[in-house]
Amino acid sequence: MLSDTKQSTFMAWFTRMPLIKRWALMHSVKSENVAEHSYQVAVIAHLLAIISNEYYGSCYIPEMAATIALFHDISETKLQDLNARTKYQTIEFAKQFKKLEHLAERECLNTLPQDLKPHYRNLIVQREVNPVYKTLVKAADTLAAYMKAKDELNNNNREFTHVVETFEKKIQKMALVVPAVNYFMEHFSECCACTIDELSGIDAEKAIASSEFNDEEDELSEN
Repeated sequence: MLSDTKQSTFMAWFTRMPLIKRWALMHSVKSENVAEHSYQVAVIAHLLAIISNEYYGSCYIPEMAATIALFHDISETKLQDLNARTKYQTIEFAKQFKKLEHLAERECLNTLPQDLKPHYRNLIVQREVNPVYKTLVKAADTLAAYMKAKDELNNNNREFTHVVETFEKKIQKMALVVPAVNYFMEHFSECCACTIDELSGIDAEKAIASSEFNDEEDELSEN
């Protein structure tokens, strides 16, 4: 029946992304799947693009950065998530796994109708993604993984101790290429470890200090 109606499996694979667990072989206090991670990377990539444009003279299209981020782990719909230590344990192993990822990306692209493939090729096949955006998305990917690792560590999960240390070194190097990473760390990262009460308190303080908030209060009292 599927062959007669020429159905594409493209969306079907995407709907299975929430089933793909991240941090294989590691104990996690909070589980995370590839769909959640991809969304977070997209939000961070969009933010990094805007920060880069606003403060560092870049000319990113934030929506493009976010879209590329949404597709950056699409190969895992075929291969699932592999522990980074395993993936990069040797140069040869990493090289061979990259080939597998490329094959998986090509397979994902080929699930699309022929007329739609050109619209997705530069999003799905990582070798064909614009290198400028690819670097930005990689930075966002690193930041998302770092915040997840910090969250696990804050919940007394020692399993992530060395992960946090590794990502802190990566972030330092990444900031040399994408300066917006430093801005992100200085202005956004710490709050991600706050409790809900702490977050509400911070927002309340800012709202009270905001002249816009005060103007709205005055307007309400006059009415």
